[in-house]
Amino acid sequence: MIPRLKEEYSKKVIDDLQKRFSMKNKHMVPKFTKVVLNMGLGLDGNDKKKLQNCIEDMSLISGQKPIVTKFKQSISNFKTRKGSNAGVKVTLRSNKMYEFIDRLVNIALPRIKDFQGLSPSGFDNFGNYSFGIKEHIIFPEINFDKVDRIRGMDITIVTTGEDIKITHALLVAMNFPFNKKLERKVKKTKRVIILEKEENKVN
Repeated sequence: MIPRLKEEYSKKVIDDLQKRFSMKNKHMVPKFTKVVLNMGLGLDGNDKKKLQNCIEDMSLISGQKPIVTKFKQSISNFKTRKGSNAGVKVTLRSNKMYEFIDRLVNIALPRIKDFQGLSPSGFDNFGNYSFGIKEHIIFPEINFDKVDRIRGMDITIVTTGEDIKITHALLVAMNFPFNKKLERKVKKTKRVIILEKEENKVN
């Protein structure tokens, strides 16, 4: 069965974005390629029981068993050793990716207390958007009574977008809830930077 969000992308979003950005063909329209979820554990990574709990939680959230990540170097200030457990990570593609995004946007994010929207500052110039979540219990798959500790996690949405504007348009079309006030602030800052560059060229 085709995920609901994937079907919406194919039937509506592609045509809308193609027209909006005057793209010559549908293959130029950006698309999602993968979603990466990462949960850092710090010193808890050395505790087998806590590590197993995080693996189980991440499996429930993503619908896929995560891999255990390792520290690449020793950092004395954080009491970490090279090769010791750092956290758990999952990379979602295809249907599982669309199913996760659907749950994230329409169920999990609205459950955040006093949620004002996602920050528009998480984009890079390579078609990626990253943001953090402070409490993994916003996902309904997690039973709060069985959680040993509330943990944060980082989420990266990877797309084929060639610049921030197009990538942002794709996420908005897929109902990602961005903070409108912050969006206006970012746009205003960018306009000031462009004007300053133009003035410098003249001078």
